[in-house]
Amino acid sequence: MPDHAYDIAVIGAGILGTATAMRLAQAYPRYRVGVIEKEGEVAAHQSGHNSGVIHSGIYYAPGSLKAKNCVAGAGELIDFCRENGIAYELCGKVIVATQEDELPRLEELHRRGVANGVPGLELIDAARLREIEPHAAGISGLYSPNTGVVDYRDVTRAYAARLQAAGGELLLGARVEAIDHRAETVRLRTSGGDVEARYLINCAGLHSDSIARLMGLGADLRIIPFRGEYYFLRPAARGLVNGLIYPVPDPRFPFLGVHFTKTIHGRIEAGPNAVLALAREGYRKATLSPRESLAMLRFKGFWSMAARYWRTGAQEVYRSFSKAAFATALQRLVPDVRPGDLERGGAGVRAQAVDGGGRLIDDFRIVEAANAIHVLNAPSPGATASLAISRDIEAMAAKSFDLKG
Repeated sequence: MPDHAYDIAVIGAGILGTATAMRLAQAYPRYRVGVIEKEGEVAAHQSGHNSGVIHSGIYYAPGSLKAKNCVAGAGELIDFCRENGIAYELCGKVIVATQEDELPRLEELHRRGVANGVPGLELIDAARLREIEPHAAGISGLYSPNTGVVDYRDVTRAYAARLQAAGGELLLGARVEAIDHRAETVRLRTSGGDVEARYLINCAGLHSDSIARLMGLGADLRIIPFRGEYYFLRPAARGLVNGLIYPVPDPRFPFLGVHFTKTIHGRIEAGPNAVLALAREGYRKATLSPRESLAMLRFKGFWSMAARYWRTGAQEVYRSFSKAAFATALQRLVPDVRPGDLERGGAGVRAQAVDGGGRLIDDFRIVEAANAIHVLNAPSPGATASLAISRDIEAMAAKSFDLKG
């Protein structure tokens, strides 16, 4: 007999796993829903190691899953925070063009945002930019007044509490070690005992591809971890930033570039960079997992990606070791920032799916299989969109698992 038995098991107690389990437990009370998490708390990885931005939906291609779920999810998230007494702030964001050649890209972001239904979006000139962010340098900007910040650990804890109130369970400290996928059931061997379930939903984030492979899913992608390192502005320099200040994204690199973020706790974060990590939970430069690194090096898509981005990647590594170089990048946005204004902050690791051709998977990717649903790519704005994505997964589960209300 298994130590734990559920109708629906969700692997991963990050923000998306807990949101999905919460929805299922609320919508289908006759089913036993359990979340299996290897750590001793929820939101231990990506959900608890990010900048806390409530994204508005500017960057994403109209019609994409990111665009649809971000705009809808931001509104749902704010409503959830209000209902549950979770602190948030709509502090606003400016995307700043500092050179003439960035203006067409800024206008394209405006077009995308309008097409996606982002509320209040406004192209602004340099004078209006100085009104919003007096210390920012730019010749033009894109202003999103409804972009905000929150602590996603608080959100995830609230999802988990709602899950438990609806009769669902959290099984913490249970690392999945093996999966026996049978015709009618899924048997999981974990460090917290054996778990048997009729259906499984994989929300394992940094390890989602590994879970999929344990179930025999031969998806042609791998999670490649990128560490994002932050500095904080020292208290004397916090007045240089009012809200969020971002650069116009560089089309040669898939990440947004270093920027400034006011956190819900009143600090100002500067970053992150995007450095290849040598472990899926490689929050420190010295963290190395030989097994995970070797698996990454054996994946043909890694070498294609490296050939495409090696120059930018080398610059990111240099900036990781040089505070002066990090400060120089920040000075493009706020010239008054000095290296002495920066103190080391934390770091997060982004689970980025890469296909066999070395292309970074841009949109969310959710795959159905026998008795299972696998979330294989849900990077930013996954936290903002968690309620919207979980609603889509619930609808998929209702149909695929033939759930009865």
